[in-house]
Amino acid sequence: MAEAKRSSLIPAKILVPVDFSPSSHRALEQATAYAQQFDAEIHLVHVIPMFPSSKVWDFIPEAEFIQETTRKAEASFAACQADLAAMGIKLTFSVRVANDVVAAILDVIKRERIGLLVISTHGITGWHPLAFGSIAEKLMKLAGIPVLLIRTPDPAIKKNSHAGHLKKRW
Repeated sequence: MAEAKRSSLIPAKILVPVDFSPSSHRALEQATAYAQQFDAEIHLVHVIPMFPSSKVWDFIPEAEFIQETTRKAEASFAACQADLAAMGIKLTFSVRVANDVVAAILDVIKRERIGLLVISTHGITGWHPLAFGSIAEKLMKLAGIPVLLIRTPDPAIKKNSHAGHLKKRW
């Protein structure tokens, strides 16, 4: 009986939402350490947020924007896939287009049977997170699975970064 409980606490699949920021790279590094420790698979997801009133469409056709953004994300993920395969870690990935980023990530958690969510904060303070909330905060409340929150410093504060064990692909 104790063995059954223990195995349910060890994630078989770890989800890392990626926005290609230094913060999400740190989350991937931490997820990689857990994947090695637990012999788990990593699933990366990039959600392309769609905002109907966006001014982007005045300059770039919507379909072209989605296609190019998807292509770039998949190319970065494929490079990470090769790096992690060399470390013995299986990596899968998906790119989603959604009006609600949180709902899209929650759908991936359910569809992929994720056991652990590793997400980073961006360390942003001030009125913006107060007015709009944070994706990480919403996911912590709604995920229904263990969440490892990687707190990163305010992006406005430059610090010496240390080189991780993964090549930075973004």
